[in-house]
Amino acid sequence: MNAYKYVSKFWKEQKDDFKQLRIARLIEWRREPSLVRIDHPTRVDRARALGYRRKKGFVLVRTRVPRGGRRKQRPIMGRRSKRMGVKRLTPKKSRQWIAEERAVRRFRNLRVLNSYPVHEDGLSRWFEVIMVDPNAPEIMSDSKINWICDSSHKGRVFRGKTSSGRKSRGLQGRGKGSEHVRPSYDR
Repeated sequence: MNAYKYVSKFWKEQKDDFKQLRIARLIEWRREPSLVRIDHPTRVDRARALGYRRKKGFVLVRTRVPRGGRRKQRPIMGRRSKRMGVKRLTPKKSRQWIAEERAVRRFRNLRVLNSYPVHEDGLSRWFEVIMVDPNAPEIMSDSKINWICDSSHKGRVFRGKTSSGRKSRGLQGRGKGSEHVRPSYDR
């Protein structure tokens, strides 16, 4: 087994020492703003599997998204009916997709490559978003990642082209039985 397999196994087992470390991290993360640029990935194995490389042009952002129901406000004036759709709202976007969109709105010159969950508690979920600078010369010259420099990939998060966006759009299935899901719903 390589080193990243051990790291992923370490994350899955979550022994007592690791739980104390996560609790200490959570105390810090709750005090931070909802979007924080970080230097190193918290889960190295997951970040590397999703395309992160430690070189210029790659940026990591930790994003906090609130948990809980997405209840609408009741109408104050006008006619009220029992079919107002206040409590049982089913959103079309996952929280991970929302985290990616918030990261792009903060860092407008970067493009989202992928993201992964880091932790969650009763109030919030934290995701780390891998972003790429398409104007960096290191990215332009790298044949594995320079596809993201093309102008067609601008705003790919808002069109649901990332992994979490495709999952929310129902495009994970392939082959027989998934002919009618493409194109997915309009937003």
